[in-house]
Amino acid sequence: MTEHRTLLDCGEHAVLVEAGGLDEVLAFAYAVREAVAARAAGFADVVEIVPAATTVLVVVRDEAPVAPLRQALAALPVAAGGAGPESDQVVEILVHYDGPDLAEVARLTGLDVRGVIAAHTGSEWRVAFCGFAPGFAYLSWGDSRLAVPRRREPRTSVPAGSVALAGEFSAIYPRSSPGGWQLIGHTETIVFDVEREPPALLQPGVAVRFVEASGVSDDG
Repeated sequence: MTEHRTLLDCGEHAVLVEAGGLDEVLAFAYAVREAVAARAAGFADVVEIVPAATTVLVVVRDEAPVAPLRQALAALPVAAGGAGPESDQVVEILVHYDGPDLAEVARLTGLDVRGVIAAHTGSEWRVAFCGFAPGFAYLSWGDSRLAVPRRREPRTSVPAGSVALAGEFSAIYPRSSPGGWQLIGHTETIVFDVEREPPALLQPGVAVRFVEASGVSDDG
């Protein structure tokens, strides 16, 4: 882990840690959370930890100096496979596989449409981290055959509930927004609701199983 660790100042009150991949990011973020909980030297002023695909952003409170955090992050031991405890929660999402990019995903993967659906529903995905928009969960550890590039031209508007693929991730758009992911279907499940506690249905560590809600033709 440590040989891939690069620390970059991010404004006056944060450090961006670049890691070697998603597994290392999650292990590092977990180690930071443990250090914060233990009030270890350099971590007492941390107020936010934001993992992403290859980075972890660590933020201290506005009046705190960032130098002690930077020193602590540089020396922080990270256990191999230390991504933290996984949630016991499993969320089932009913999906209508009718997305406009379903046939294109089949072409890119070398599968037919039924094969794409079988791969998407046949894996237990897990929330790696959240970002982009409130309630937008990046789901990883699915079927590796479904790793596809983003669209060359993003859409100006993706409907809420769209189920999508990009890179190694799957996701559900929590609200209408621009987006460049490949759309393979839609769900009526509300993944973000400000009236709910917590508002986001899919929290980091939660397992997700996609279930086909309607049949599609075997064309494509």
